[in-house]
Amino acid sequence: MDKFFKLTEHGTDVKTEVTAGLTTFFAMSYILFVNPAMLSQTGMPAQGVFLATIIGAIAGTLMMAFYANMPYAQAPGMGLNAFFTYTVCGSLGYTWQEALAMVFLCGVISVIITVTKVRKMIIECIPAFMKSAISAGIGIFLAYVGIKNAGFLQFAIDPGKYTVLGKGADAAKASITANASATPSLVAFTEPSVIVAIIGLVITAFFVIKNIKGGVIISIALTTVVAILAGVVNLSDINFASTNITAAFKDFKSIFGVALGHEGLGSLFSDVSRIPSVLMAILAFSLTDIFDTIGTLIGTGQKVGIVAQTGENNESKGLDRALFSDLVGTTVGAIAGTSNVTTYVESAAGIGAGGRTGLTALVVAILFAISSFFSPLLAIVPNAATAPVLIIVGVMMLSNLKNIEWDDLSVAIPAFFTSIFMGFAYSITHGIAVGFLFYTLAKIFKGEAREVHGLIWVLDILFILNFVSLALL
Repeated sequence: MDKFFKLTEHGTDVKTEVTAGLTTFFAMSYILFVNPAMLSQTGMPAQGVFLATIIGAIAGTLMMAFYANMPYAQAPGMGLNAFFTYTVCGSLGYTWQEALAMVFLCGVISVIITVTKVRKMIIECIPAFMKSAISAGIGIFLAYVGIKNAGFLQFAIDPGKYTVLGKGADAAKASITANASATPSLVAFTEPSVIVAIIGLVITAFFVIKNIKGGVIISIALTTVVAILAGVVNLSDINFASTNITAAFKDFKSIFGVALGHEGLGSLFSDVSRIPSVLMAILAFSLTDIFDTIGTLIGTGQKVGIVAQTGENNESKGLDRALFSDLVGTTVGAIAGTSNVTTYVESAAGIGAGGRTGLTALVVAILFAISSFFSPLLAIVPNAATAPVLIIVGVMMLSNLKNIEWDDLSVAIPAFFTSIFMGFAYSITHGIAVGFLFYTLAKIFKGEAREVHGLIWVLDILFILNFVSLALL
């Protein structure tokens, strides 16, 4: 084990890696429930999507473990599954079979840009201060996710200033999108789950500040106990029949391989008039998938040396393999029957717990496999127990802001949009996109346009096209 994963070389051990794997898994296990619930609104069978979610996650994460030897976990991405459900299948009217075909094509695109080393070139052409901004931005994004998951925020929406998506026959499954009139504020600390999250935040901060080994997973366990005692988690509600593995496999057969069939790829390009819309949707899928992964790898790995920079061209060790692992997850996931699989930002929780090698990823993959039989048990660990970990890890990553020359506005403005705006927009990709655009504008304004790498110009054009496509879609 030590020799295969090079544990000693990376300054870690089996116990630390297992603890890190457990931490990452519990931080991201919500996807097992959220993804089927969301994709089922397109008409897909929820039980089948549940298995497809697990298969996609295992495929990508095992590649991270054995091929890349990195502590990253993968699963169908939030945001990407919403785009799949509400935009592609909802607003645009594509069938879920056609949407899966688009996801599969995203995987093919990823194969091309990875084999040709375009992804690696993108990372290497990013200026150093932008990499620091991306890292800090991931921290802000992660902390914001934790704050939301903890239930600390509520949002006020003006009457008539919102739209309802995905309502269908069941209003309980509706998604509400509000405009800029929505304003956040702190909730009244009366909900038991919020109080438990506050207690969990204190417990997590204690273990982290005291630098107690394994403190992150201990804090999750202790907060879960508090949640049970407070009635936030009701053990009597655990129902092992809620996910019948036999029924799940039956539903899975109806979605497996559909992306490649006549209802998927065969139907997607059958209507010539739809091709421009199809291409714009694929562009949106691809850019989000690519830059979510790039942002996560840079943001979480550079500080602790997992994504190390060496040589004159800042060549990233192991980066090719990590990026290849991501495309395998997306391709396998699409064939299995789920939306884009991507590298999860919650991997930062495991890295914060000491994970440094593929053994962390292997533990996550094993837990995903086990969860196919014991998914009801995952409900024992509430958001109130994992949210504090995301907040604290996000705080840790903010130290990258010190590497940015804030006195130079040609640096500060792109860095702001790359980092702070990433959290405000609740999108890693949008933060990177706007940051890139302002970086190019800053260079133009200073008369230094020739210093902008040619690949960044290409990316700027793609980002603009993506924003245009989102407006048109």
